[in-house]
Amino acid sequence: MKKVWVYKRKNITGWWVGWYESGRRKAKALPNKSLAEHYRSIKYAQLNSEVFTGTVSLDWKQLNDEYLQSKRVAGLVESSIYEISLTVRNFERLFGALQSRQVTQKVVDEFVLKRGREVGRSTLNKDIRNLHAFINWGKEQKYFNHKLKLKQLKEEDRPVKSLSAVQVRRLLQAAKEYPNIRMRLLLVLGTALRRGDTETIKVKDVDVTNNSITTRSKKTKKGMSSRPVPEVIMKQIGSYMTTLPDGQERLISDRLSQRQWNRVRRLAGLPDLKFHDLRKTFASSLAQRGISTAVTQRLLEHSSPNLTNKVYINVDPVLRHAVEQLPVDEWLREYPQYGGGKFDNTAVAGS
Repeated sequence: MKKVWVYKRKNITGWWVGWYESGRRKAKALPNKSLAEHYRSIKYAQLNSEVFTGTVSLDWKQLNDEYLQSKRVAGLVESSIYEISLTVRNFERLFGALQSRQVTQKVVDEFVLKRGREVGRSTLNKDIRNLHAFINWGKEQKYFNHKLKLKQLKEEDRPVKSLSAVQVRRLLQAAKEYPNIRMRLLLVLGTALRRGDTETIKVKDVDVTNNSITTRSKKTKKGMSSRPVPEVIMKQIGSYMTTLPDGQERLISDRLSQRQWNRVRRLAGLPDLKFHDLRKTFASSLAQRGISTAVTQRLLEHSSPNLTNKVYINVDPVLRHAVEQLPVDEWLREYPQYGGGKFDNTAVAGS
């Protein structure tokens, strides 16, 4: 059995928990002795998990704080952490601040039922995903019963909002009066960047010669050193760059004016359009031209092809390719022997 101990350090406030792990001595500081003793029991159970198979009881606040901290350490962005904390808060609102051992399968199932009466299925599934990750983390830490299970609910496929070529043309025409908005539109339509990411592009990131841009994603914290840009759009970017004042670092220096954006949408006849719909237009346009989901997924910087197919693409390119193989031309071909009169089976069979 591996040992864990509680001790004080001379001339230093607080209490410490010490243990050996992978041959190295480790320690954690706690503000008082009771918390240190509690943490000691948790760490003891974790280190001796091959012997100790039960769950460790942890209060809700400490459970929540430890989980969110683990997500921050893993590099999750604050917006995603905020969504997770909302799910955990809703769980606490419905059931109170439970001890970790009190989170049973019955409680988890009741959460799905109660939360399902408050929100739509899409939002409920988001809560289920967040809670599922929370529970899996808790299982690894021996805080939750390893038999807890949680499944997402099946959703009906919804049509993807994608603009037609005519609508895109009208939108770009309506934005001519506002060059910065038009440039944002071209970047999203031609590269699938999120609107916020278009505003982080620097002039030095644009490689006009090779028709590419170096990009960084605020959401995923990942970058693409050479994101391809259609040649026609790169020419538009090049012309736009000649109008920028000397010394300007960012390609687009201003914040999006909501008043101007509303006017552009109104002139284009698309008052409810969102910038994110342009990413969906990008993905659907590629799919309709037979580009694989794997390629589209990489350009959209999605972690899963399921998200790309379900939310961003109107028609799976593999399915489109399949139906294009049907001999429709043969079916619709008119036989001269038929001539509108009695059908000649012999003539058709010999064709």
